[in-house]
Amino acid sequence: MRNHIRWLIVVIAVTAFAVWVILPDNHGLHVDTDGDGTNDLNLNIEQNLGLDLVGGLRVLLAAELPAGSFSVSDLQQAANNVSRRVNALGVTEPTVQVVGSDRILVELPGETNPQEAIDTIQQTALLEFVDFSGMASQIQEFEGQKILTTQQAQIEQARGNLDVGDRRVNPQTGQPFTTVITGAGLQSAAAQLAQNNQYVIAFELTPDGAAAFGPFTAEHIGQPLAIVLDGVVLSAPRINSRLDTGGIIEGRFTQQEAQQLALQLRSGALPIPLRVESAETVGATLGQESVNLSIRAGVIGVIVVLIFMVTYYRIPGVAADLALLVFIALNMALFKLIPVTLTLPAIVGFMISIGTAVDGNILIFERIKEELRGGSSLDVALEQGFARAWKSIRDSNFSTILISGVLFFFGQTPGASIVAGFAITLALGLIINLFTAVIVTRTFLYLLVRLLRPRLTERVWLLGV
Repeated sequence: MRNHIRWLIVVIAVTAFAVWVILPDNHGLHVDTDGDGTNDLNLNIEQNLGLDLVGGLRVLLAAELPAGSFSVSDLQQAANNVSRRVNALGVTEPTVQVVGSDRILVELPGETNPQEAIDTIQQTALLEFVDFSGMASQIQEFEGQKILTTQQAQIEQARGNLDVGDRRVNPQTGQPFTTVITGAGLQSAAAQLAQNNQYVIAFELTPDGAAAFGPFTAEHIGQPLAIVLDGVVLSAPRINSRLDTGGIIEGRFTQQEAQQLALQLRSGALPIPLRVESAETVGATLGQESVNLSIRAGVIGVIVVLIFMVTYYRIPGVAADLALLVFIALNMALFKLIPVTLTLPAIVGFMISIGTAVDGNILIFERIKEELRGGSSLDVALEQGFARAWKSIRDSNFSTILISGVLFFFGQTPGASIVAGFAITLALGLIINLFTAVIVTRTFLYLLVRLLRPRLTERVWLLGV
């Protein structure tokens, strides 16, 4: 009995936390622990809703290169990179898909800063490490200015643009500056706050990037090396040692600029330059009335299930209803904490998981009834009912979780992310059900049996027999 009391305390504590999380006016926990005016403890709690529920941003991107100069795989790679960028922006459940032979459609649910999103997904983020040997005395003249590099010249030639515009070339040779490596040689990039309170980008090189960068830096120690983004010189630090694995990009960045640049570099340069053909803010496709009707239908369905369980299984049904309410609270709390973007398919996955939770309790109660009809005592029937039903619940839930994993895997393909939402909510429900259908239901049922044992012994029908 003591064990069930301990579990009851755990269940009450977890449920209380879940109810606090799902309160509609709860936006998180923010605590200033040292009194300096800044929050040292931040727990943000927000519920993300999909484009079909809350609207968002729809952007149609078109390739700038002429047809025939790039392949379908290049366009798909560009779509994959765009998908990684919008995911890193904090947008969940984005839809990124190839449309036709030269366009990419991007849908961002709940996006509140359209221009920032457009800038991030559109920019090619062509990063270059450029040879600035002999230019130490002229670095300040070039910082913030556009220059022409050998890599840029190749891109312009591929576009069929012979006029490279007003870009400065190497005054010593009259030729474009030599590109040592591009952003393709980067393994990773992250914004960091340096000791001088300036934001920098720390980067690591790929093996191919290191193969070119290491020997070059070894041969040019003491010479400046320009860091160029989309043709603009960010900075030209002096090479102090051989760099075989990575280094730091400095450029007087703000925090937002450093994070955005690191994001673009991590996502990779787009293999095809893209322009925004159209961008529009869209409203919810379902409408508020449809959303309210869907919520109402779900609430009615849950109430019908609760009434059925009490009517058919009596006291065990009460325990199942309490466990089902705990199950719903835990799911809704996790949706906000993870967070999970709720679209209609995601909500459907959650409703299906409610059905599986009830199904697990039915397996347990039917097994208990069989034991009682066979002449077993109440305690033995309870023990055997949970023990023998557990294997069926475990196997059925795990098999469905595996299927959810397959759905989630294929949902990572741009344009199919809506399937991933369904898989996530269904899998979460199944995992939580392994806890609520056995531990929570068992705890409530054993406590109810202890409180009502005399009546249950005299009136077996209260156990649904």
